[in-house]
Amino acid sequence: MERKVAWESYTEDQLEELDTLSKRYIDFISENKTERRCFSVSVAQAEAAGYVSLAEAVEKGQTLKPGDKVWAGIHGKTLVLVHVGTNPLEQGLNILGAHIDSPRLDLKQNPVYESDGFAYLDTHYYGGIKHYQWVTLPLALHGVVAKTDGTVVDIAVGDDPDDPVFCVTDLLPHLGNQQMAKKGSEVVEGESLDILMGNRPLVVKKDESEDADQDVNQDCANDNEASFQEKKNAKEGVKAFALKLLEEKYGITEEDFVSAEIEVVPAGRAREMGFDRSMVLGYGQDDRVCAYTSLEAQLALDETPQTTAVTVLVDKEEIGSVGATGMGSLFFENTIAEVLGLMGAEGELPLRRCLAASRMLSSDVSAAYDPAYASVFEAKNSAYAGKGIVFNKYTGARGKSGSNDARAEYVAYVRRVMDEAGVAYQTAELGKVDAGGGGTIAYIPAKYGMDVIDSGVAVLSMHSPWEVTSKADIYEAYRAYKAFLEA
Repeated sequence: MERKVAWESYTEDQLEELDTLSKRYIDFISENKTERRCFSVSVAQAEAAGYVSLAEAVEKGQTLKPGDKVWAGIHGKTLVLVHVGTNPLEQGLNILGAHIDSPRLDLKQNPVYESDGFAYLDTHYYGGIKHYQWVTLPLALHGVVAKTDGTVVDIAVGDDPDDPVFCVTDLLPHLGNQQMAKKGSEVVEGESLDILMGNRPLVVKKDESEDADQDVNQDCANDNEASFQEKKNAKEGVKAFALKLLEEKYGITEEDFVSAEIEVVPAGRAREMGFDRSMVLGYGQDDRVCAYTSLEAQLALDETPQTTAVTVLVDKEEIGSVGATGMGSLFFENTIAEVLGLMGAEGELPLRRCLAASRMLSSDVSAAYDPAYASVFEAKNSAYAGKGIVFNKYTGARGKSGSNDARAEYVAYVRRVMDEAGVAYQTAELGKVDAGGGGTIAYIPAKYGMDVIDSGVAVLSMHSPWEVTSKADIYEAYRAYKAFLEA
């Protein structure tokens, strides 16, 4: 069953709308490379669109009615948006669920060290990555440092054109015979993905006065692990200088890294790709391409929907949806319970009825068919860039392990909604049956009994530092999500 390329059907007005959406999307993924940033910007956009804090509404004892819009968040990483519809909530919700975390490197809690004249930051990786893809790239640092006095310092270095960048080094090919003989998974070990951050030592002249000595000592006083005399003897002079710069710019010490969340991501903006500018090359498109289009669709609902519209942007999908901010937590369920309570439907039974009657699109990406690696794809059941949003009846691995298998009747319902809205869509599996596989958050909300199907944008080079999407698929995802919320 051959699907047409979406580009062939667009009017001039649609092409203009597609281009405008793509530009906003490029700005979004370029400026928001962490889940914290995605959260805060999404809240700001929601409030500009008339959403109010659910926590504040609960505190004030307010009631909710059709047309009201509320948002709820947890730990600055997971967001739920609710636009109350005219139907009773016990009749179910229309839900979009995407994740805003992406594969990356994270700094360890004790990351700073020096070796042979270089200062490094020790890392571990987050989510599924190919280690070798992260070497020799310009890298940026984004995140927060929480201090014991209660202050939280934002860290953002590497994306401003005037900022320095960082990198993981690699072995030159002239000496790389043994390295190149290894399996791909072993060419670069995970523990070797350390960030090079400095080469200049802290210099203390022997003939400086005692007062000058004290000044430098004060600059480095917060480093409790090494004495000033050790720095003076240049045992860890490069590390000392790097820490001195961090203290001057951010007011943080080496000890503060213990309570930090700093992510290492590719430096630089997402870009239009190809002579025809038909694609987007950027970091974190899994799954911010679906998160952004879901957010746009939710905020585009000008009129009160018939069925309450909900968008969930969650953290931790790439590591199994665990923790307080993952879809596996009770936060989403608790949020819906609070909304029901403000509408006079408190209690366990209304909540269970509401969730069981709901419909959801698990808004996550799919692997785009890549002719360069055709052997791992089953051509008839693959997603193709430019042919519209992808629906996956089941994901998982091999015999559908970890899968949510959407029932046929729900698939038919989704088809009808898309056809009536004129949305370009396709169906796919994630590669050949025995080639591997992967899952999404779909199986988690399915436990309530609601209908769930995976739906998202086809991505080339998924989980690499720089991923590729088609602008047409981004546009069709937005149109599909909006049609679903309005159904």
